[in-house]
Amino acid sequence: MATVTHDGPPRRRHYLWALGWSLVTVLLGYAVLDVADAAPGVLTMRPLPPPPPTETVATRTLPFVPQPTLPTSAGPLLPSLAGEAEVPSTGGVAKALAAVRALPALRDSALVVRDGQTGQVLLDQRGSDLRIPASTTKLLSATAIGQVFAPDETLRTVVREGDRPDQVVLVAGGDSLLSPGKGDPLAVAGRAGLADLAAQVATRLKAQGTRAITLYVDETYADGPTTAPTWAPTFRSSGITGAVAMLGLSTQRAAGGAPGPADPVAAVRAAFARQLGAMGVTVRLAPRGPAPGVSGSPMPTPSRPAAKAPTSPTDGSGTSSGPSPSAAQSMSPNGTAGASAVPTSGPGSVLGSVESAPVREQLALALTDSDNALTEILARQAAYRSGAGTAFDRVGAWVVSQVAALGLDTRGVTLSDASGLSRENRVRADLLSDVLVLGYDGRHPVLRQALDGLPIGGLTGTMADRLSGANHDAAGRARAKTGTLTGANALAGSVVDDSGRLLVFVGMVAGAGTNEARAALDRFVAAIASCGCR
Repeated sequence: MATVTHDGPPRRRHYLWALGWSLVTVLLGYAVLDVADAAPGVLTMRPLPPPPPTETVATRTLPFVPQPTLPTSAGPLLPSLAGEAEVPSTGGVAKALAAVRALPALRDSALVVRDGQTGQVLLDQRGSDLRIPASTTKLLSATAIGQVFAPDETLRTVVREGDRPDQVVLVAGGDSLLSPGKGDPLAVAGRAGLADLAAQVATRLKAQGTRAITLYVDETYADGPTTAPTWAPTFRSSGITGAVAMLGLSTQRAAGGAPGPADPVAAVRAAFARQLGAMGVTVRLAPRGPAPGVSGSPMPTPSRPAAKAPTSPTDGSGTSSGPSPSAAQSMSPNGTAGASAVPTSGPGSVLGSVESAPVREQLALALTDSDNALTEILARQAAYRSGAGTAFDRVGAWVVSQVAALGLDTRGVTLSDASGLSRENRVRADLLSDVLVLGYDGRHPVLRQALDGLPIGGLTGTMADRLSGANHDAAGRARAKTGTLTGANALAGSVVDDSGRLLVFVGMVAGAGTNEARAALDRFVAAIASCGCR
């Protein structure tokens, strides 16, 4: 009998057939949904979503402000903004700032807003009041310093021979940012290296057979007191400022909570002696006082003439007010005598020299870090070269005279120092705005680069923790000089608004707590940046 085989009962075969077609139908349906982007899958025809946005420092459209790079901590020049947008209206500015001006912290304040391109005043609230400027004083000092130093002028530290080959004289030439080791050609603080200077000197000494020397220091250039009588006694010991001297090490700059040496010149002398000793030269330190040979550096750098400030024989504290005009005219461009001929051998011959970063870069660094000592050091040199005194109040008076020489109104303005630590200083907000407008007009290269060294909101220097959070509208596009003393706070700088227009602002506040005043001034700048104000 034949055997008959089959796959199962007919009912089971129909069930398996129906199940298979159902699975096919589901898969085809999902594929259609996938292609239509109605379900997730690999068949979607929609392009991939864009990557998450790159984090920026501001949410609004603004010109690119690159992150500052070390070692200068100073950003590059702002791009030209001329003609990119119309000038804001005074009514628009008043409306945008109405709520901010009503803040309790700004009850006693001077506020000024101006167009950075034309100088037009857009808001002036008590701008002519005389107020304590704190560190915004440095804007005036930068203006004065820029009138004396040529755009690329540097400071030289020179070592010369005394009256005999075994007398070596380290000449204080104004560079307070010497590296204790080798110099860094890309740095501002530390451009000139003490080790490089020692190597030059040791080579010359050994070539002439000198193995033991007596080391002197010539401190005649722009010499003066290290601290001001109008400063609190704790300012130097707490690191608020360093001692003001014409020699210093970059590694010993004062910072809050980390004071620098009380005698920077002695610190440099000791470091230089150690460097020479390591190179096989026996060094004996001479007592401080007059150095043998012709005083002053025999290797000055060029300088352009500056307007002469009024001088007097003394400043009332026993400190000379500087050389007389006739003496200044017979001096070298850096205020030192006998610079026309540099001897190459014999008494007074140069054994070595190193060169600082340009003064304008140092000035930008001083503004970025609000470095009080560095500002005072540069201002003192500029005043001395102009024939003025070196006491703090004489330098302050010279700063005011230089600002006035530019045609700016300085009526009532008085300065007892160049850094702004003195509570006796009095400055008007409208004058600070004048200086800012002047700096951005492009005709004052040293001042312009100094302004480009102003800290950037949310990024650098004393503005690194300002204009952040709720005030993000101005972060990354506002540059400003801060000013803080107990009961007196200020902020002065520039910002690019939403329309791409450069605006200048100044705010000076009295009678408010520091935190409240800072927060209100930050809101003031943020409102200017974001309003458009047309």
